[in-house]
Amino acid sequence: MFSKAVKSDSIVILGCKVYENTPSEFLKARLNRGLELYNKGFGDYIIVSGGKGEGDLKSEAKIMEEYLIKNGVEKNKIITEDKSINTWENIKYCDQIIKSNHFKSVVIVSNKYHLKRINMVCKKMKVNSSYSGVYLSSYKMEELLGVIREVVASFKYIILYMFK
Repeated sequence: MFSKAVKSDSIVILGCKVYENTPSEFLKARLNRGLELYNKGFGDYIIVSGGKGEGDLKSEAKIMEEYLIKNGVEKNKIITEDKSINTWENIKYCDQIIKSNHFKSVVIVSNKYHLKRINMVCKKMKVNSSYSGVYLSSYKMEELLGVIREVVASFKYIILYMFK
């Protein structure tokens, strides 16, 4: 269905819920997958993408950057995108970063249930991307709710963005 992660110029990790200064378990899983890919040489840079939600002290991107630095990634290898508030904007703003850095391809990390919509957005924006999805078996109910949410979000995406 989707291309598996292939060696690229950078790895994009899409944001997810944070609790004050702490990534949620879903975001930690994404970050850990991004770290794994980075350490295996799938990208020379990591782009973290996610804005500041209502009531959040910091943007998702800032919290993600801090997590990656604590886990051994050099700050100059992390590029933050902290304006986005949805998947369309994640890809739109990351694409600007990709182009300004002359990156040719990226690996995008998110939850598996999210990859279809990400793929649709990347195709629409002509982003050369492969994907790596995470699944948290200890959070089956939340994963199921994510799948249901994605069905609705995918229809919304098609209605709002496919014909732009």
